[in-house]
Amino acid sequence: MATQALSLAEQLCFSVYNANRLFNQFYQQALTPYQLTYPQYLVLLALWERDQQAVHELADQLHLASNTLTPMLKRMEQAGWVTRTRPAEDQRQLIIGLTDQARDQQAEIVNAILHCIQDQTALTAADYERMLADNQRLVTELRKVVK
Repeated sequence: MATQALSLAEQLCFSVYNANRLFNQFYQQALTPYQLTYPQYLVLLALWERDQQAVHELADQLHLASNTLTPMLKRMEQAGWVTRTRPAEDQRQLIIGLTDQARDQQAEIVNAILHCIQDQTALTAADYERMLADNQRLVTELRKVVK
């Protein structure tokens, strides 16, 4: 049993790594028609939940460093997905908002992703919800250990 536990196939970390790699490839294919990357899609999801967020709020929500997020937001602004504005009352802040393009294409993009997941995998809604709950529990437990 101990030897089997050391095998690559029996490692949860390797399984999660593979799932992450495959998710990135899956989303890359699904988002290509919109010329979005997976991290850009995550930014849009966060803004669709709550528009007009400060960069530091987005960074916290996405668990990214601001200096990682800033170049991506510049590219998204150039592509017409977001606006970046500095409020007159606090020029140190940078507020990220959705453009009309992002709002108008929200339903189309989300539906495209959902259809890809449903049409291209054998996962049921119950499977999806169970795996999401298990993964969220794993993340919660790991956050207790990793600071």
